[in-house]
Amino acid sequence: MRLHLSFPQAKLIQKSVRITGSKSETNRSLLLQALYPQINIENLSNSDDGEVMQKGLKIASGEVDIHHAGTAMRFLTAYFASQPGKEVVLTGSERMQERPIKVLVEALRALGADIQYAKNEGYPPLKISGKKLEKSKVSLPANISSQYISALLLIAPSLPNGLELELVGKITSVPYIKMTLGLLEQIGVKTTFEDNTIVVLPKTSVEDITLVVESDWSSASYFYSIVALCDVGTTIGLSSYKQNSLQGDSVLSKIYADFGVETNFHGNQITLSKISNKHPETVNYDLANAPDIAQTIAVTCLGLGMGCHLTGLHTLPIKETDRLAALQTELSKFGAQVAIDSESLTLQSANSLKTGVAIDTYNDHRMAMAFGPLALRTDLIVNDAGVVSKSYPDFWRDLETLGFGIAEV
Repeated sequence: MRLHLSFPQAKLIQKSVRITGSKSETNRSLLLQALYPQINIENLSNSDDGEVMQKGLKIASGEVDIHHAGTAMRFLTAYFASQPGKEVVLTGSERMQERPIKVLVEALRALGADIQYAKNEGYPPLKISGKKLEKSKVSLPANISSQYISALLLIAPSLPNGLELELVGKITSVPYIKMTLGLLEQIGVKTTFEDNTIVVLPKTSVEDITLVVESDWSSASYFYSIVALCDVGTTIGLSSYKQNSLQGDSVLSKIYADFGVETNFHGNQITLSKISNKHPETVNYDLANAPDIAQTIAVTCLGLGMGCHLTGLHTLPIKETDRLAALQTELSKFGAQVAIDSESLTLQSANSLKTGVAIDTYNDHRMAMAFGPLALRTDLIVNDAGVVSKSYPDFWRDLETLGFGIAEV
């Protein structure tokens, strides 16, 4: 699907949108429910990632194909490795088979897991024979994707002796680790996180409990971008959100204050309001704890004629695509000057934008959604726009309700 995006009206919006549950919280909750059937879940994500996670958890033997879902690949690797009697080959898309998983496999093997590489050393597909994992101590590099760490923490209470996990070096993506620990604590699991050591005590069963999945803050980022690119007086209401969120991307409420966007919490809704057209000429953010919003921020800056220097992005090259390289290529199409290295991106402010640019999305939902708001400043085309179904299937429909012109070409 190829979409032409425009914004034919005055740049003033006053609407509300309900956003699907966070896929990060959904997939964590689903794995815990598989371990403890007493758990009920409300407001599940309707994303592709959530669907493949649900399907994967129901398979006891044979092939489990998670397509592009990186979270499902990491979480299901740990889950199947810890389930005696389950024999699966865990595989995914061509891109998924290029994304490293050796760090997690080695950690699980250290706990006693039986995991073999079905094709290339260090990469999916994986042949997993589930076992009772008796060992309880393991270490991981602290600067890796938090999904490796969370995969181990989620299965930890189901292990006979729990888990003591040492993180070696400087820890990144702390909010995602705390999200996992927060969910464990909600179901009654005792945990500690002191210095670089996380301890999760074993728990054989839990009380009947309902976990309510908060809506996705990463998805909210695109509406922050829209409000920032609109005129003063724009308001967009979003639900359902919590002021004390477990999600690291909730830092958006602080970051977008720099773009003239105010966030107000009331009940389970937030209202985003454009209160000022004043903004810095350039901004600097360390996004080590919220790398998924880097694309959104870079595009907002491009649309406002601002520069930015974004750091802490060392995990982006191993996402759905190499997001740093992809951002450099796509931002440059509008006439922007962009420099990247292994963990940062620098955008020089641009006075004007080229129009009619066709954005490539690289099988990456966030590339499509991050560039969508830019239609407020210039007409553009989004190639393979259906990729948004990975996390937010209703995205284009919701943009239409805000007044965006969206036509298939």
